[in-house]
Amino acid sequence: MGRRWALTVQDLESRSSMAAEKSEHASSFDLDKFRELVELMEKHDLSSVSLKGGDQHWRVKRGAEQVMPNFALPQMPVAAPAAMAPAAGAAPAAEAAPVDANLASITSPTVGTFYESPSPDDPPFVKVGSKVSPDSPVCLVEAMKVFNQIQAEVSGTITEILVKNGDAVDFGQPLFKVKLS
Repeated sequence: MGRRWALTVQDLESRSSMAAEKSEHASSFDLDKFRELVELMEKHDLSSVSLKGGDQHWRVKRGAEQVMPNFALPQMPVAAPAAMAPAAGAAPAAEAAPVDANLASITSPTVGTFYESPSPDDPPFVKVGSKVSPDSPVCLVEAMKVFNQIQAEVSGTITEILVKNGDAVDFGQPLFKVKLS
């Protein structure tokens, strides 16, 4: 790869004569030379070039910047699988598990690993019976070596912890049940 770069720079210098040429307008911008440089970059599939000659220094980059996506995604409600595909004996099961309007789920905003405490030696952020407010931290979800602190986003009392410490979790997976206050 280094050899290709060296040949390309020599090609750029010989074709555009940027390094060898000095004119009385050295401080002005030469649009024709710039166009020639861009064409050579495309021809040799270069993403960036930096040239110095006299008192001029040109640094040209082409292509889009690569940006890491933000993993703080909005929470989406997740329907329970039993509600999507009722079985033949689903009527008794539905009566046995009525939906409580005062219950909410705290879901994972990303795929990762669930941790109940900031470190193995620390106590959990919350336990069953803990009162939470919208900005209360309830757990950590590690995604790609980044630990994301998850907030409750509701006010109430934790009634159930649905995952175990160290479990893999999916986007939108319920982590806690909260009785709203």
